[in-house]
Amino acid sequence: MQIRQASESDLDAMWDIFQSVIATGDTLPFSGSLDRDTFHAHWFGAHAAYVATADSVVLGMYKVGPNYPDLGSHIASATYLVSPSAQGKGIGRALVNHSIAQAQSNGFIAMQFNYVVSTNTLALKLYEKLGFSIVGTLPKAFRHQQLGLVDAHVMYRDLQDA
Repeated sequence: MQIRQASESDLDAMWDIFQSVIATGDTLPFSGSLDRDTFHAHWFGAHAAYVATADSVVLGMYKVGPNYPDLGSHIASATYLVSPSAQGKGIGRALVNHSIAQAQSNGFIAMQFNYVVSTNTLALKLYEKLGFSIVGTLPKAFRHQQLGLVDAHVMYRDLQDA
């Protein structure tokens, strides 16, 4: 597996992964109503996008950049997606580790995840293993497809002491 910066030629594969992940309705705050143009702008806008590939097949992706502009731009944020068919193979861990290295090399002093769904236990465990802590909980912030309203967490990791 290799991780590289995403290009426009990856858009179809990235869109397919996004569609398959949001279809589960249990990890991302996006619905099926998000159109391809908005997805494109979201993933290829102000943040740098990367893909994990094996044998030229896109298996996962992430984007990383400033959590907020201007006075909040020293803190990075990231979003990760792994194809459901490739989950459980260490791709998510590789993407998070790669994003941490990218954020550090770009001068960010910390990373913050603004919205980690509380029922996404695999992601929560991974993030905690990689040094992130839950610093806040947003009660009933996510409309889970099967469970109804569930909490979402804000997670944070200092990058200067890593």
